[in-house]
Amino acid sequence: MNAERMEKAFLILSGGLLGAFLLALLFATVGHNIQLPGKAGTIIPSEVRQTPPFDNPGLREIEPGRYEAVILGIAWIFQPDEIRIPAGSEVTFIMTSTDVIHGFNIEGTIVNAMLIPGQITRVTHTFRTPGEHLIICHEYCGIQHHTMYGKVIVE
Repeated sequence: MNAERMEKAFLILSGGLLGAFLLALLFATVGHNIQLPGKAGTIIPSEVRQTPPFDNPGLREIEPGRYEAVILGIAWIFQPDEIRIPAGSEVTFIMTSTDVIHGFNIEGTIVNAMLIPGQITRVTHTFRTPGEHLIICHEYCGIQHHTMYGKVIVE
């Protein structure tokens, strides 16, 4: 095989691989509904606790089967640190941080977000099956980072 044919085969193979990777990415985002959480607004970090809805963090039922969970990331806790919901419920998490960047990952789900001071993060997920899901902070936030966790209990 001459060099020109080898180069042509390599270019075709490379293009095919790039196309396959692009299709896999599209399938993951569209087929599995994976999306980046967006910036849902801004807030003054020093006034978070006086600004609705963060002045009253917790879980609220908006309508049957739909809930809103207002979460604060504070060194080194999530407030609230436990959420109980019925199976099949859709929960919209509305979150921010009061101090430093925190991560918010609910194990066993596609919920994975960053809590950034001054920004409001909004993520929605439907919890279909009963069980317990650990919430962890996946961004190093200080010396007690390893103690920052919570849980979602689906009943």
